[in-house]
Amino acid sequence: MSDSEICLHVCVTCRMAGVADEGAPRPGAVLHGALAEALGQEGAPAVRLEAVECLSVCKRPCTVAVSGPGRWTYIYGDLDPGSAVETILEGVRLYAATPDGLVPWRQRPEAFRKGVVARIPPFKTSSAA
Repeated sequence: MSDSEICLHVCVTCRMAGVADEGAPRPGAVLHGALAEALGQEGAPAVRLEAVECLSVCKRPCTVAVSGPGRWTYIYGDLDPGSAVETILEGVRLYAATPDGLVPWRQRPEAFRKGVVARIPPFKTSSAA
Protein backbone atom coordinates (compact mmCIF):
# COMPACT_ATOMS: atom_id res chain seq x y z
CA MET A 1 0.00 0.00 0.00
CA SER A 2 1.37 3.40 -0.89
CA ASP A 3 1.21 6.51 1.27
CA SER A 4 -1.08 8.10 -1.33
CA GLU A 5 -3.83 5.68 -0.28
CA ILE A 6 -3.76 7.27 3.16
CA CYS A 7 -6.34 10.01 3.61
CA LEU A 8 -6.14 12.89 6.07
CA HIS A 9 -9.61 14.32 6.69
CA VAL A 10 -9.78 17.78 8.29
CA CYS A 11 -12.95 19.23 9.75
CA VAL A 12 -13.17 22.71 8.25
CA THR A 13 -16.23 23.72 10.28
CA CYS A 14 -14.53 23.34 13.67
CA ARG A 15 -14.68 26.42 15.85
CA MET A 16 -13.19 27.09 19.24
CA ALA A 17 -15.59 27.30 22.17
CA GLY A 18 -16.25 30.82 23.36
CA VAL A 19 -14.46 32.46 20.43
CA ALA A 20 -16.48 34.62 18.06
CA ASP A 21 -15.60 33.90 14.47
CA GLU A 22 -17.60 36.64 12.81
CA GLY A 23 -16.21 36.72 9.29
CA ALA A 24 -12.90 35.14 10.26
CA PRO A 25 -11.89 31.78 8.82
CA ARG A 26 -12.79 28.89 11.10
CA PRO A 27 -9.81 27.31 12.91
CA GLY A 28 -10.45 24.01 11.11
CA ALA A 29 -10.27 25.77 7.75
CA VAL A 30 -7.04 27.48 8.84
CA LEU A 31 -5.61 24.08 9.80
CA HIS A 32 -6.67 22.59 6.45
CA GLY A 33 -4.97 25.43 4.58
CA ALA A 34 -1.76 25.06 6.57
CA LEU A 35 -1.75 21.30 5.96
CA ALA A 36 -2.35 21.78 2.22
CA GLU A 37 0.64 24.12 2.08
CA ALA A 38 2.85 21.76 4.11
CA LEU A 39 1.85 18.72 2.04
CA GLY A 40 2.96 20.57 -1.09
CA GLN A 41 6.51 20.84 0.22
CA GLU A 42 9.32 18.46 -0.70
CA GLY A 43 9.64 15.59 1.76
CA ALA A 44 6.02 15.76 2.88
CA PRO A 45 4.14 12.47 3.11
CA ALA A 46 2.18 11.62 -0.05
CA VAL A 47 -1.31 11.55 1.43
CA ARG A 48 -4.69 12.68 0.15
CA LEU A 49 -6.00 15.71 2.05
CA GLU A 50 -9.76 16.10 2.26
CA ALA A 51 -11.79 18.87 3.82
CA VAL A 52 -14.92 17.57 5.55
CA GLU A 53 -17.86 19.60 6.78
CA CYS A 54 -18.07 17.94 10.19
CA LEU A 55 -16.49 15.10 12.14
CA SER A 56 -18.97 15.55 15.03
CA VAL A 57 -16.30 16.28 17.60
CA CYS A 58 -17.43 19.84 18.22
CA LYS A 59 -16.37 19.86 21.87
CA ARG A 60 -12.75 19.02 20.90
CA PRO A 61 -11.78 21.18 17.91
CA CYS A 62 -9.70 21.21 15.74
CA THR A 63 -10.26 17.65 14.57
CA VAL A 64 -8.67 15.38 11.97
CA ALA A 65 -9.12 11.75 10.96
CA VAL A 66 -6.54 9.47 9.37
CA SER A 67 -7.70 6.49 7.32
CA GLY A 68 -6.60 4.02 4.68
CA PRO A 69 -7.84 0.83 3.03
CA GLY A 70 -7.57 -2.15 5.40
CA ARG A 71 -6.38 0.13 8.23
CA TRP A 72 -7.80 1.35 11.49
CA THR A 73 -9.12 4.91 11.29
CA TYR A 74 -8.14 7.34 14.02
CA ILE A 75 -9.86 10.59 14.95
CA TYR A 76 -7.85 13.20 16.85
CA GLY A 77 -9.13 16.38 18.45
CA ASP A 78 -7.85 19.31 20.50
CA LEU A 79 -5.32 20.27 17.81
CA ASP A 80 -4.00 23.82 17.64
CA PRO A 81 -4.40 25.15 14.08
CA GLY A 82 -1.36 27.37 14.54
CA SER A 83 1.09 24.75 15.72
CA ALA A 84 -0.21 21.24 14.97
CA VAL A 85 0.87 20.84 11.34
CA GLU A 86 4.23 19.17 12.05
CA THR A 87 2.65 16.95 14.71
CA ILE A 88 -0.05 15.84 12.28
CA LEU A 89 2.48 15.17 9.50
CA GLU A 90 4.63 13.11 11.87
CA GLY A 91 1.58 11.14 12.98
CA VAL A 92 0.60 10.51 9.35
CA ARG A 93 4.14 9.32 8.52
CA LEU A 94 4.02 6.85 11.41
CA TYR A 95 0.54 5.69 10.41
CA ALA A 96 1.60 5.18 6.77
CA ALA A 97 4.60 3.11 7.88
CA THR A 98 2.36 0.46 9.47
CA PRO A 99 0.48 -2.28 7.61
CA ASP A 100 -2.74 -1.75 9.58
CA GLY A 101 -2.59 1.82 10.91
CA LEU A 102 -1.84 0.71 14.46
CA VAL A 103 1.00 2.90 15.71
CA PRO A 104 2.13 1.85 19.20
CA TRP A 105 0.82 4.37 21.73
CA ARG A 106 4.27 5.39 23.03
CA GLN A 107 5.49 6.12 19.48
CA ARG A 108 2.66 8.52 18.66
CA PRO A 109 3.22 12.27 18.90
CA GLU A 110 2.06 13.55 22.31
CA ALA A 111 -0.86 15.48 20.79
CA PHE A 112 -2.08 12.22 19.22
CA ARG A 113 -1.74 10.32 22.52
CA LYS A 114 -3.73 12.97 24.40
CA GLY A 115 -6.10 13.94 21.60
CA VAL A 116 -7.37 10.56 20.40
CA VAL A 117 -11.15 10.66 20.14
CA ALA A 118 -11.84 7.32 18.47
CA ARG A 119 -10.25 4.31 16.84
CA ILE A 120 -12.48 2.67 14.22
CA PRO A 121 -11.82 -0.85 12.87
CA PRO A 122 -11.03 -1.40 9.20
CA PHE A 123 -13.98 -1.95 6.93
CA LYS A 124 -14.20 -5.63 5.97
CA THR A 125 -15.31 -6.44 2.46
CA SER A 126 -17.47 -9.46 1.80
CA SER A 127 -16.12 -12.13 -0.51
CA ALA A 128 -19.56 -13.66 -1.08
CA ALA A 129 -20.37 -14.31 -4.71
